[in-house]
Amino acid sequence: MSLHALLLERISQSGPLTVAEYMSDCLLHPDFGYYATRDPFGIKGDFTTAPEISQMFGELLGLSLAQAWMDQGCPTPFTLAELGPGRGTLMADLLRATAGVPGFHTAAQIMLVEASPTMRRMQNERLASADPHWTDDIDALPQAPLFLIANEFFDALPIRQFIREASGWRERLIGAPDGVLAFGLGADVPQPGLADRMEDTTPGDLVEICDAARPVMAGIAERIAAHGGAALLVDYGDWRSLGDTLQAVRHHLKADPLAEPGQADLTAHVDFEALAQVATQAGCAHSRLTPQGMFLERLGITARAQALARTLGGSELQSLISAHRRLTHPEEMGNLFKVLGFYPAAANPPPGLEA
Repeated sequence: MSLHALLLERISQSGPLTVAEYMSDCLLHPDFGYYATRDPFGIKGDFTTAPEISQMFGELLGLSLAQAWMDQGCPTPFTLAELGPGRGTLMADLLRATAGVPGFHTAAQIMLVEASPTMRRMQNERLASADPHWTDDIDALPQAPLFLIANEFFDALPIRQFIREASGWRERLIGAPDGVLAFGLGADVPQPGLADRMEDTTPGDLVEICDAARPVMAGIAERIAAHGGAALLVDYGDWRSLGDTLQAVRHHLKADPLAEPGQADLTAHVDFEALAQVATQAGCAHSRLTPQGMFLERLGITARAQALARTLGGSELQSLISAHRRLTHPEEMGNLFKVLGFYPAAANPPPGLEA
């Protein structure tokens, strides 16, 4: 049995799937889900994230959080958390960079929000000395000051897609005509959650919503508003969703999202405005949405690269130069990826970001 066969059977019995239902099964099915069955990172995997490109990324994000912690009076104890920690690379770099910050490690309780047993094993191998704790969801994080990083986490949460009609919306669904997975449209029914999008869209436009992101963002924002802390969300996307951004990646190349369920990574661009609205409702402030390249330059990535370069030569030096460019250049990750910071209303945004 394959995931493809299971999905065809499910559709035949219960009807078409929403895009969110399809993404959930493809990514997290316990037996056939993409994240449940493999290490997706690196040259041998399907994609590479910023922490795997260079240690500088995790170092600078860690120092930004540590400075925010000091600016808020060094609350003790506090939760140091990461959503979707991958191989544990970012957290390992963060901890190394902040080792010299007085009291930071002593006060920190490290929490990793990770659902995949495969990824948890890899994280444990890299971070065992830091004594991390794992949880499946944000609700299990302590009610305490929260300093959190989420890099390429929200883009993997399941989305729903809607096509604008003259007076309403039709949901994009996945059916199986003639036994082949294919996109189709549901009935034109009221969508109260999209009422405000009637003003900035026209018939034929596609809008994506991520219901799964709201409780996660609410859990983060409520803790920061009540207890203090800061969060750095790094992902690709824009301030407001418009257009079809669902994509599949396999072996570092774009693929058909419906071709091989469970065999490719599925993601969609993040609607940062929706996250900011949830935070505001919880009484948590947010920064301006900032391109990743600008954020890292403000934190001193060029100076850090120059310092590392002094001890390198040959291919290692070229790799460092390439990594710096990939993380910061507008034509690479510099503009595609954005950073949004969250912090208490009475505090300043984390370093690298502006209010």
